[in-house]
Amino acid sequence: MARASGTSLVLARFWPGRADRLLIAPHDLRTTDATRASEIYSGRFVFAGKIVTCHGRSVFEIDPPSEEWETALLGFGWLRHLRAADSAITRANARALVEDWLSQPRKNPIGRRADVLARRIISLLSQAPLVLHDADVRFYRRFLRHLTRDIRFLRYTMLDIPDGVPRLQVLIALCYASLCLANQTKHIRGATKRLSEELQRQILPDGGHISRNPGVLVTLLLDLLPLRQTFAARNIAPPQALLNAIDRMMPMLRFFRHGDGSFALFNGMRTAPTGVVATLLAYDDIRGTPMSHMPHTGFQRLDAGPLVLIADSGPPPPPALSHDAHAGCLSFELSSGTNRIIANCGMPAIGRDNWRAFARSTAAHSTLTYHDTSSCEFVELNAMKRMLQGSPIVNGPSHVESYREVRDDHTVLILSHDGYRKRFGFVHRRILTLANDGHRLDGEDVLAKDPGASFRGSGDDYAVRFHLHPSVKASRLSDGRGVMLVLPNKDVWTFEAPDHKVELEDSVFLAATDGPRRTAQIVIRDHAKNQASVRWSLARSQTSAAATRRSSPREPELPL
Repeated sequence: MARASGTSLVLARFWPGRADRLLIAPHDLRTTDATRASEIYSGRFVFAGKIVTCHGRSVFEIDPPSEEWETALLGFGWLRHLRAADSAITRANARALVEDWLSQPRKNPIGRRADVLARRIISLLSQAPLVLHDADVRFYRRFLRHLTRDIRFLRYTMLDIPDGVPRLQVLIALCYASLCLANQTKHIRGATKRLSEELQRQILPDGGHISRNPGVLVTLLLDLLPLRQTFAARNIAPPQALLNAIDRMMPMLRFFRHGDGSFALFNGMRTAPTGVVATLLAYDDIRGTPMSHMPHTGFQRLDAGPLVLIADSGPPPPPALSHDAHAGCLSFELSSGTNRIIANCGMPAIGRDNWRAFARSTAAHSTLTYHDTSSCEFVELNAMKRMLQGSPIVNGPSHVESYREVRDDHTVLILSHDGYRKRFGFVHRRILTLANDGHRLDGEDVLAKDPGASFRGSGDDYAVRFHLHPSVKASRLSDGRGVMLVLPNKDVWTFEAPDHKVELEDSVFLAATDGPRRTAQIVIRDHAKNQASVRWSLARSQTSAAATRRSSPREPELPL
């Protein structure tokens, strides 16, 4: 439940029209680590994989090692770790750090960025009981004065906020501000109305986010669930749009989860801590079973026994919301029980700029790539990237079809996209057939050329890739037509393509919690003029039978 502010937070009004006291502090659902409190107390700030040691200086005066580090610092989410330690020292440390920030000049561009400012407002409201515990009147007034100044700045800069998640975060922060601070009642209706309109626009009818990034659901629910509680704690009915959005998003969380609790890696998805997801799902009162097809967001899911297949069956999002979107149309991920088998490379939690171009490419996904070209085109010019605040998708699949047929002993999923049609004159069609017992998956990838078009050139011009999870041990079969896969639970699966040579090459799994990890990928190459389709299968096999055809395992190297 949201926490009501204690009597120590109640103060007489010190000037008209200002928030004179904190009425309530919203709950923070993000995970905490009390051991981080001692690091912060000693002047070591570890954010986004970078360590800064202050050596007696103010952390806010030190040149940040990266933009990600600075964003984390100025968002003040780290205050929750100090609260988790729950000691007089950490409370005093938190208050001293906040007071140090309040003393800084307000010229930092990152600190004034809308999404960072919204995050800081939510963090300071949530952790106010920590910061204001035993605070004197002077600090209390100063804290609220700066907080209301930031809220006012955010309220009147709405037109400059980028579309997508940043805009929602700002509106969520403004709703929190109107509910948690006194003398803000006049803003509740307006903030609620704007948030409701944005939720209806950005959260699609099937529960996905318009950006098509599964991780956005986690980010938003961590704020929307406590916001719902905060409305209730103020005896104000939550807006129906908020309740509807949460009810739609919860089944979508389950849709993207594999058997080990991890999320499928599509469109910028990074590692989602299983503890955070479990916390969110504990708030799901309905516990509804997700649909097998998410038609508005554009994803398909097949469940057969212990086997789970999740496929991307949708076009890229609108350009303004595509800065993190990937060219992974028709890619899929596969898991058996708690074992991941086939994955996409994903996006690292830190150091994203180093991997961003590769991670967004079609080659980083388990699908077909033609002429080493992605199915989407991204903005490339540096000046244009700066003007557009990133690298949005400017061209990609516009017509994506998906068809599912359930039969007695298997399910057929037929997918196609036209991302290569304008440049190369063909449509990629993928047919996936999953046995109901979960023991076999058959696939076919077809390059269906337009009438009058022809495949030109020579050599191998297309590749079908299947990126393996790092926990899978892979070795080529002696006949060169397949690969044996050994899962962590010792299950053995055999991948085969009877009409093609099958290679085992280096790959990288970017979404690991400990940073990028080397892994392998199964690759089938051919020339479309010779053979414009690839038939392949993945079947559970007996270890003893597969071992007779096994060659020595290879050790892939992490690509540069």
